[in-house]
Amino acid sequence: MKNNRISNTPAQLNTIPLDFQEYPVEEVQQRALEYFENMKRRRTVRDFSSRHVPLDIIQNCIRTADTAPNGANQHPWHFVVVSDPEIKSQIRQAAEKEEQDFYESRATSEWLEALAPLGTDEHKPFLETAPYLIAIFAKVHAIDEQGKRVKHYYVNESVGIATGILISAIHQSGLASLTHTPSPMRFLNKILQRPEQERPFLLLVVGYPEKNAKVPDIQRKALPEITTYF
Repeated sequence: MKNNRISNTPAQLNTIPLDFQEYPVEEVQQRALEYFENMKRRRTVRDFSSRHVPLDIIQNCIRTADTAPNGANQHPWHFVVVSDPEIKSQIRQAAEKEEQDFYESRATSEWLEALAPLGTDEHKPFLETAPYLIAIFAKVHAIDEQGKRVKHYYVNESVGIATGILISAIHQSGLASLTHTPSPMRFLNKILQRPEQERPFLLLVVGYPEKNAKVPDIQRKALPEITTYF
């Protein structure tokens, strides 16, 4: 009789040599410090210039984001790059409507108090001023060639890591960014014609800061406040 049981033996894994560059420990220490010194200058910007940014810069930053570790190597993300003024205007109108509802009725007094030092409100002119908006979608599942639903794993964790790498790459490239999360964000599916199985994760505003851009005078926490060693 034929045995139809599914084998628990893993499929043969194709491997390639690891492309890893090792440095002397002193250089590792210096590289880590230099990267920190650069990244600590990163700030969320709300005053953007309309100055042109070549598209290949954005493309290479997204390529960098796509190197992020992710559940089962399924790459459960999709990046929509928006530069068209009409589409940016539609996004701004929809986002400001949600933001107005948030500030006027949905946000608790405690939440508004926490936001007060940042000076934010429902007006989002940067959504039209900045040269690019990158809408990041989390792919909850995929649809294969036969139309079958394919489950994705660790979607939020994977997309969150990719987004962090994207923000880092943008700063490393010499540009500024703003993380924008109007709630709810499903209007992005409609405007950007994305399928139902993709959930808006974050809207990233990208470009050069305005010449006289200002940011809130806030401080980051000291290392002992965020770290424990055993």
